[in-house]
Amino acid sequence: MDNIFLFLSMAFLLTFLIGRLIEKIRVPWIFGALIVGSLLALYNPFAEITSSATFGFLSQLGMYFLLFIIGFEIDLKEMKKKSSFIVKSTFFIILLEAIIGTVVIYFVFGQYISGAKWLISFLVALSFATVGEAVLIPILDEFKIVNSHLGQTIIGIGLLDDIIEIFALISIVIVVGSAAQSHFNIALTLVSLLALVALAVGFNRLGKEGAKFNFSSIETLFLLTLFVLFLFLGIGKFAESTPLAALLAGTSIRTFIPSERLKLIESEIRTMCYGFFAPLFFLGVGVSIDWGYLLAFPLLVLLVVAVSNGAKLLGSYIATKKEFGTKKSLLLGIGLSVRFSTSIVIIKILFDNQVIGRELYSVIIASAIVFTFLVPVLFSNLLTKWNIIQNPN
Repeated sequence: MDNIFLFLSMAFLLTFLIGRLIEKIRVPWIFGALIVGSLLALYNPFAEITSSATFGFLSQLGMYFLLFIIGFEIDLKEMKKKSSFIVKSTFFIILLEAIIGTVVIYFVFGQYISGAKWLISFLVALSFATVGEAVLIPILDEFKIVNSHLGQTIIGIGLLDDIIEIFALISIVIVVGSAAQSHFNIALTLVSLLALVALAVGFNRLGKEGAKFNFSSIETLFLLTLFVLFLFLGIGKFAESTPLAALLAGTSIRTFIPSERLKLIESEIRTMCYGFFAPLFFLGVGVSIDWGYLLAFPLLVLLVVAVSNGAKLLGSYIATKKEFGTKKSLLLGIGLSVRFSTSIVIIKILFDNQVIGRELYSVIIASAIVFTFLVPVLFSNLLTKWNIIQNPN
């Protein structure tokens, strides 16, 4: 079957139906697209479509829109306000997990990495150590602990780890660019990167001037947003840096458009991203999984889950025990173990550019699936069992 329109209609319908089901266990509905893709990886009667250039382009746009949204949501001013406790805890917890994860990935999966194995192992572990805090916020809100010390610490660490995600993304862009030697022009790359930085700085400096622009309607403001995104992507393309370009486009729009106008356009941007492009990206992520390898070596997935979660719990316990006590510090570590953020994008970039093999890619994605289902259920149950919702502070 090569009718892409019927394929998309069925993919969106299944994403909707599965999304409705998994929301009941507090898993984001969009995760349904990853499940649909994973099922297609088992049996795919639409292989001609999912391997086509058209679907690949749509899936790639989904990745760019996700990175654009992440950049759009980054508020550097708010990050500066975070207490030293949150800052220290963030870097200690994530870097400890990254270091332990690096050792495991290097010695267990080193044969599936091309290039600088230690460096790639560290970047994979670092990206996987970051936090998908968006999964937990609805749970915190439901139990009325968003404004508690524990809730604010989880959200604060989730926000601050965006800095680490940006560092990981920039490093990945450099690695991927260096791997593409056949069409990697150093001079052109440097010029393109400088142009991206200059544009980002320019939009930031013009923030006050943006208030003077007369945006007559949401439609024209939306067109301006798309212009900025694709301008950055076009320049980033020359430097093999389109992911970084998408992120910078998001931060640039946030600083340029007046805050009262941002509120008008934000829902439209989110609708376009999460309502169309992002599901296709996660569908593409799932389709690429190698189930044959996972079924042959299921213990490798459990190994990654155990090591990653163990490191997160250990880091949280060491960093926050004095502040929260044993139960809350462990609950913090469980909450921070959720994986549904930039890490999946970074792993997909490495896989698409053949820096990591399908085997390592499949194990990482499968581990992310386990965490995304397990953490919300476990976190919610422990909140109730340990009576933390009665003593949120």
